[in-house]
Amino acid sequence: MSQQSVERVIGRLATDEDFRRRFETERQAVIQELSATGLELTPVEAKALLDLNFTACRRFARCIDARLQKVSLRRFIHRRNDK
Repeated sequence: MSQQSVERVIGRLATDEDFRRRFETERQAVIQELSATGLELTPVEAKALLDLNFTACRRFARCIDARLQKVSLRRFIHRRNDK
């Protein structure tokens, strides 16, 4: 079951821009919240996710077809408010 949890986190990092941004700035809090909601991660898996090379994660996310990405409205809201 734990391997599935790792795959879910990595999948969200690849396809969910808001999750990816939050994970980049608040990794420990995100891991704790995921665990609190029932996502099973071993201490080794949690540490590996905390140590994840985020540059590589962002680069991989850019390679994912936009049709598979969860759209972030936050980016559009900020642009609109800047005008």
